[in-house]
Amino acid sequence: MATEHAPRPTAAHGRGLPASITPELLQRLTARVSSAPNAARVTTSAPYSGHPLGDFPVSTPEDVEVAFSRARAAQATWAATPIEERKRIMLRFHDLVLARQEEVLDLMQAENGKTRRDAFLEVVDIGIVSRYYARNAAKYLSPKRRRGAIPLLTHTTELRHPKGVVTVISPWNYPLSMAASDAIAALMAGNAVVQKPDTQTALTALWSLDLMYEAGLPADVWQIVVGRGSSIGGALMDNADYMMFTGSTASGRQIASDAGRRLIGASLELGGKNPMIVLDDADIEKAAAGAVNACFPSAGQLCVSVERLYVAESVRDQFVAAFVARTKKLKIGAAYDYSVDVGSLTTPSQLKTVTEHVDDAVAKGATVLAGGRARPDLGPLFYEPTILTDVTPGMTVYDHETFGPVVSIYSFRHVEEAVARANATPYGLNASVWSRNGARGRAVAARVHAGTVNVNEAFAAAWGSIDAPMGGMGDSGLGRRHGAEGILKYTEAQTVAHQRVQGFYPPDRISPETWATLLTGTLKIMKAVGVR
Repeated sequence: MATEHAPRPTAAHGRGLPASITPELLQRLTARVSSAPNAARVTTSAPYSGHPLGDFPVSTPEDVEVAFSRARAAQATWAATPIEERKRIMLRFHDLVLARQEEVLDLMQAENGKTRRDAFLEVVDIGIVSRYYARNAAKYLSPKRRRGAIPLLTHTTELRHPKGVVTVISPWNYPLSMAASDAIAALMAGNAVVQKPDTQTALTALWSLDLMYEAGLPADVWQIVVGRGSSIGGALMDNADYMMFTGSTASGRQIASDAGRRLIGASLELGGKNPMIVLDDADIEKAAAGAVNACFPSAGQLCVSVERLYVAESVRDQFVAAFVARTKKLKIGAAYDYSVDVGSLTTPSQLKTVTEHVDDAVAKGATVLAGGRARPDLGPLFYEPTILTDVTPGMTVYDHETFGPVVSIYSFRHVEEAVARANATPYGLNASVWSRNGARGRAVAARVHAGTVNVNEAFAAAWGSIDAPMGGMGDSGLGRRHGAEGILKYTEAQTVAHQRVQGFYPPDRISPETWATLLTGTLKIMKAVGVR
């Protein structure tokens, strides 16, 4: 199944990295970390090889306090910056990301271990998000006239004010998308941002920051700190006016609790055990190709990737044969180009989880149809795309998120059974439904308990439709990114109501009883004529 491909020419500094990742670039990016001059340092490793990669100063709680202080000072001026100027900066950032994509593709692959194809989708994502909010923020944030309490006499306006300083905590699995997209919306709303990316992929986040400042963002409006959540998480929460977190459900619960204690808002995109349903009228070859794209991008390290496949019994054998054949043809390896299909896992702990889930399932009677083993011959963290069947509730992989290139196949007889089994999980992030009949597919999709459901697609259709909200139900989180909700959550709504001539209290010349009778009659008339 697996073949290794030679990477593009590497830099002379002997770490097996592309030539674009120079010591000068690494020094410039790590200098962007908000930390003390003599801070302790931490080193990350490249998943492809295990060789040292980034060397970062570690931020302390005191450094976080300083970052927030500077951010607050800068935020007042930024909030007063005309929206058209914010738009120009964001569109320049859009152009810089596209123009310098080769550099950030190299960084993402070096830090995360994903393929270039998967890294490129992050570039596309940031291009779409930055353009969308640059061109739509004014519409979402502009004052809105609302119906007044008394028609013609109450002039009511809804205003939107930035929260202040937003904390963004972003994960390692999509280091550009998750680092930049949430910051983009918060910044366009007039907030400052203090961000903690996962240390493993902090270089990519710092690259985004570096380009945003080159695009014209004023100093201190967006800052990045580096450190363990156990060390600086408290300071990030205690100083935040709003919390944006992407990560595990366990951490999300704690953040939600802490945000509730402080009475601040929080948006949380958490874990998932996402289902894909193949109906009996699906185009089998297209569904098999879709399953590959649903299960194995970024080596399965994707919150919206599929880990459970429910296939109509009448087409099960045909689908499984096509899916297994396609999976076994996937090229796995390390290459800084588009020549491979599946890259590496990112961390040793993730390899351990994947291995334990598969080994536990096999020991308890599951059957491996493809993959099922690590590939240390290719690099320290490679694991083959794996398809399991005969998976039962007693196995860890049955209902626990693996977050790796592993999927279990189940069959069903009736659509009701498929929907019920797809919904038999505390999670509800993403799902996929396959049918030749679009109306039927959409009808089934509407019954699946998930924040986004794709018909005849894996996840990109819903994710890429950024005019619509994206987020999870149940244990998959709360709040939404994208669309109007994705920027309005970073604002405080204010209602300004100007009452003219007469309000709800009677004038001096009319008794309260007479006034009550008049108002009662007015309310009845308003209902009768259809006033909302």
